Amino acid sequence: MKKLYVIKIGGNIIDNEAKLAAFIKDFAAVDGLKVLVHGGGKLATKLAADLGIEQQMIDGRRITDAATLKIVTMVYAGAINKNVVAQLQANGCNAIGLTGADGNAIKAHKRNHPTIDYGFVGDVDEVNTRLLQSLLEQNIAVVLAPITHDGNGLLLNTNADTIAQEAAKALSSIYDVELIYSFEKSGVLMDAEDDASVIPSINPTTYSELKENQVIFAGMIPKLDNAFAAINSGVSKVIIGKAEQLQQLITGEAGTTIKR
Repeated sequence: MKKLYVIKIGGNIIDNEAKLAAFIKDFAAVDGLKVLVHGGGKLATKLAADLGIEQQMIDGRRITDAATLKIVTMVYAGAINKNVVAQLQANGCNAIGLTGADGNAIKAHKRNHPTIDYGFVGDVDEVNTRLLQSLLEQNIAVVLAPITHDGNGLLLNTNADTIAQEAAKALSSIYDVELIYSFEKSGVLMDAEDDASVIPSINPTTYSELKENQVIFAGMIPKLDNAFAAINSGVSKVIIGKAEQLQQLITGEAGTTIKR
């Protein structure tokens, strides 16, 4: 099986032009097949504030009303996605930017929660592996924006970590997939205030212990849940770590590795 890297870049790096440029240079230098998934929450929040559109967040998840859906579509699928693609081209990496609607790449359904109305938030139903494979096999890096569609003309805002997980899971039937969550922290930390306190590896047993002892801060739990879901669905390895250390994350010299 060919190796494929599915790499998620966190929003805080997207917000910093210098860090994003350095990351894109490193991503462009990664050998082989690769998919880049990005978010971009702060820019969307800033634009919403500039336009006087109030934003609601519940447990770190954005409530996406009709006005907010327009903003995140403009920001994620437009400004950020095309900027990333253009910078990849400038670094000699042929790339294409997609939303879930493009080529029917990712279909989803509007979230149905028993107590919370998340608005136009989507949960993934299907990833079009044939489309992604056809692009990857032409040595085109795929850049996925976290906007999906329901097949009936409705765009949906979908969590970027989940997009990365679902893409990695789906493509693991074709490739040897490594999923990398890269962001501003050096990995999963024993002490959220100490970036040097990286936990080198986590398996299901140690994960349960870390949660029980309240070592892992709340914002990391959804990322780890996604990581274990990916591992349990055929992804060969999941690594969480600092975007500035992308090459070291790939070689296993940095970050936290999630194991079965």
